[in-house]
Amino acid sequence: MKVFEVNITIKVVDFFKQNLKKNDLIKVNQLLKEFCGISEFFDNQNEISELIKILNIEQNIISEPDRAEYGDFQTPKNLSDLTCKLLQTKNINPQIVIEPTCGKGNFILSVLEHFPQIEKIFGIEIYPKYVWETKFSILNYFIINSQKQKPEILIINKNIFDFDFQEISKQHKEKNILVIGNPPWVTNSKLSSLNSLNLPQKSNFKNHNGFDAITGKGNFDIAEYIALMILNNFSNHNGHFAFLQKNSVTKNIVFDQLKNKYSIANIEKYNFDAKKEFSVATDASLFYCKLNQKHSTICNEYDLYEPTKLKYQLGWFKDKFVANLTSYSELHEFDGICPNVWRQGIKHDCSKIMELEKINGQNINKYVNQNNEQFEIENDLVYCILKSSDLKTGIINQSRKYTIVTQTKIGENTDFIETDLPKTYQYLNSKIEFFNNRKSSIYNNKPKFSIFGVGDYSFKKYKVAISGFYKSTEFSLLLPNNDKSIQLDDTCYFIGFDKLVYAVYTYIILNHKITQEFLNSIIFFDSKRPITKDILMRIDLLKIADKIQFTGVSEFYESKLKQLDISINEQGWIEFKKSLKNRPKINEIDLFSTIYENEMS
Repeated sequence: MKVFEVNITIKVVDFFKQNLKKNDLIKVNQLLKEFCGISEFFDNQNEISELIKILNIEQNIISEPDRAEYGDFQTPKNLSDLTCKLLQTKNINPQIVIEPTCGKGNFILSVLEHFPQIEKIFGIEIYPKYVWETKFSILNYFIINSQKQKPEILIINKNIFDFDFQEISKQHKEKNILVIGNPPWVTNSKLSSLNSLNLPQKSNFKNHNGFDAITGKGNFDIAEYIALMILNNFSNHNGHFAFLQKNSVTKNIVFDQLKNKYSIANIEKYNFDAKKEFSVATDASLFYCKLNQKHSTICNEYDLYEPTKLKYQLGWFKDKFVANLTSYSELHEFDGICPNVWRQGIKHDCSKIMELEKINGQNINKYVNQNNEQFEIENDLVYCILKSSDLKTGIINQSRKYTIVTQTKIGENTDFIETDLPKTYQYLNSKIEFFNNRKSSIYNNKPKFSIFGVGDYSFKKYKVAISGFYKSTEFSLLLPNNDKSIQLDDTCYFIGFDKLVYAVYTYIILNHKITQEFLNSIIFFDSKRPITKDILMRIDLLKIADKIQFTGVSEFYESKLKQLDISINEQGWIEFKKSLKNRPKINEIDLFSTIYENEMS
């Protein structure tokens, strides 16, 4: 049956029918507190009257809205039970339990079942229907388990960002606290786009500077904000902290431990199948830590379904943040600064008109765009382009798509297109509204048809490239197509070369076992973009070259690249390594630029 638009059991219906004959607010609330522990079950007399009215209606069916777009994935009872069973193995006996976003109350039910010494429970929830569902579920639990000890339970209908955790912290300073739950799996920008009121007042809670805010670092997960609220208020209390959250949130918390130094240790993440548990395609885990400890910057990784087997350790190795501390400790000598600057591919934000395919069997100058419009343009500015999904083979010299490269450097005047390439100009200008409607500020006050992520490096004949999105660290070798360099889109990274042999040497180094193992030790493959410019700039090509020596290079070439038919010899290898030594050191401005290009993607 539905009451206040939420499900309640027959047992709860029968309970109310028997006990609401006298509908005095104080007496009813007192009865309910004695029976199930909930303080102030009803806020006012009208709620009791409404409930009596509803109970007299035999059918009351109301559909419940889908709140998944708000990151609202209600925790299945089996998962909250599994979490509490794990916590039991750590000999946790909380006196105070806090559930910051209690939803329908499954975590509260689970802690009631698994921790008998609880004195008080705080459940906070912004959505009124979930508040009622939680109350009814708790009442149903104690109807069935009337002999169980009843802690005082407060289910509070409030925006979590307006809730005063400091008051709980002060009142229960000497108590053993467990903070547990499943905060929303959504970012602040997503909630803003949905006009949600459930947002923190200050979005830049990590105090990013203006540049970082522009490039997207000001966007953050609501779960991370809530987790840091908890740590700010309770990290110095005796107790424990356990949240179901995206792996990216856990990674950020551990990453920031170097500067935050929260008094937490025994940091652990227990991966689980979010697709199975929540029908959502993301990587997620149970984040756990012990409060009021000497701060730690290392997190042990397990599987929630097999929680005794340690998989990895992630965290800080001196001043480096890595995904696998064990393997990294054996390879950290190769973590430095890459002597070659990694670049991202071209960014245009106009894929429907800038990504083209050739029309088979027709004039070589005829193309079709993603709107299925056919047209003819000059080939002068048309280049092969590869996307992340195209970088799956070793050597590439052709593509399935083409693009129009309107500039050779950022901000270059494009007036020449109208005079020199009239067909190209006519096509581009007919789509001017697509260019004008691009949202990114990088195109403001720039010439017509401007693109980004372009420079002399874009036109190097030979390139070594990798996808930023795929969970593979295999690099591809790009050769020119019809004597024109192959371009990449901004989901890819590359180094450009004038000499094929230098590109080959670099390709061999990057695909060598040492480099592959090093990358696997520092890359978080559950990130949205696992491979970034920052990651690639950490590869010390020269140190790896010294380690593998020419013998390893020659063996790799003979087994996988012999079809190139170029001269590979030890003297050429020595000259290549000299070129790496002579590269200027990357200064802070260069590193700033790499971050900028990465964040703009």
